[in-house]
Amino acid sequence: PCMELLEEHRCFEGRQQRWRHDSTTLNCAMTFSIFLPPADNPPVLYWLSGLTCNDENFTTKAGAQRIAAELGIALVMPDTSPRGDDVADDAGYDLGKGAGFYLNATEQPWASHYRMYDYIRDELPALVHSQFAVSERCAISGHSMGGHGALIMALKNPGKYTSVSAFAPIVNPTQVPWGQKAFTHYLGEDAEKWQEWDSCALLLASQPEDAIPMLVDQGDADQFLAGQLQPAVLAEAARQKDWPLTLRIQ
Repeated sequence: PCMELLEEHRCFEGRQQRWRHDSTTLNCAMTFSIFLPPADNPPVLYWLSGLTCNDENFTTKAGAQRIAAELGIALVMPDTSPRGDDVADDAGYDLGKGAGFYLNATEQPWASHYRMYDYIRDELPALVHSQFAVSERCAISGHSMGGHGALIMALKNPGKYTSVSAFAPIVNPTQVPWGQKAFTHYLGEDAEKWQEWDSCALLLASQPEDAIPMLVDQGDADQFLAGQLQPAVLAEAARQKDWPLTLRIQ
């Protein structure tokens, strides 16, 4: 695959890089960031960012490279949506570019580009393994919309990830304004079709043998806690299924 290195920096004895490639899944050029620690054959943590973000937010703000270097973990930070002049967009921050919601859109004009679920599940990992000396072992994490993405990725793909964690995730998108707006546009009016992209519904439908450690970290002063995030709903689903969820309220 054609890959273009946009930038590279030495970072905690490892390398922080930014790459551009042509995505066949999304029908556009995509950019992702990767941190390669000094360790050999490191496992990979995929990080999914939230609304309005791209691959650089977590890269520049989180300070995760130091910890990843110590632990010997590679970090892969994709963009949050397809990009480019041909890609459908919306004036609102919570729909369109920067707001892909990590699903496969079925409605026009979104369906031709907005297939972030397939991109994160298949195309990007295949690219990472073809281009970098990393292990097959992987985990997934994310923040807000990306926390939603991490949870559904893990729940829809048993055995793929060793663990899943999320900061202030949207856990029940079918029941909150952010999710309802995005799902109506991307997936259509039939709310039944929304269920396969809702981590609470997926968890309630899960099999006991598929359980992996799940950590949700939530700030109790978060302005979106009551209206959009509602981690207690996920905690109740986990309790019903005896799923190993740690809900950490700070």
